[in-house]
Amino acid sequence: MFVGVGSTNPVKRSATESAIGGMPGLNVEAVDVDSGVPEQPRGHAQTLEGAVTRARRAYEGGGFDLGVGIEGGVADFEGTDGLYLVMWAAVTDGDRVETASGPALRLPDDVAARVDAGEELGPVMDDVYGRESVATQEGAAGVLTGNAVTRTTALETAVAGALGPFVTDAY
Repeated sequence: MFVGVGSTNPVKRSATESAIGGMPGLNVEAVDVDSGVPEQPRGHAQTLEGAVTRARRAYEGGGFDLGVGIEGGVADFEGTDGLYLVMWAAVTDGDRVETASGPALRLPDDVAARVDAGEELGPVMDDVYGRESVATQEGAAGVLTGNAVTRTTALETAVAGALGPFVTDAY
């Protein structure tokens, strides 16, 4: 199976490889595509749109059996206080698109305030926690959960959910 992932971020590629598992002949290739949404997607709809756009553009990138798109964003939830990290994944075979989300994690107030003011989450996490390249390592999820959930495992969950209709008889 030849899978295109709509991102050159190594975490997104690794999450896709883990979600698909040890399929014989599996080849996952990173494809540099534009998400069509702002660098810091806001809300579920915009984050989901980015994932779907990435999946479609990756699929169209050349000869893939499946295209995978993954997008992280921030969103408010009615009935809760604060801003949450959210993530969505989309998988397409060129005919249909399936989607699923990963976990949602509340952002600390100081981080949320800076993101609300227009900054991107990754650089804010680097600055607040004295880190470098959090987005390509454990991610905000890893920092916020003490690595109980890393960015890779959180994204893997979303990809597995979107992949389910393609690999099971449950649908």
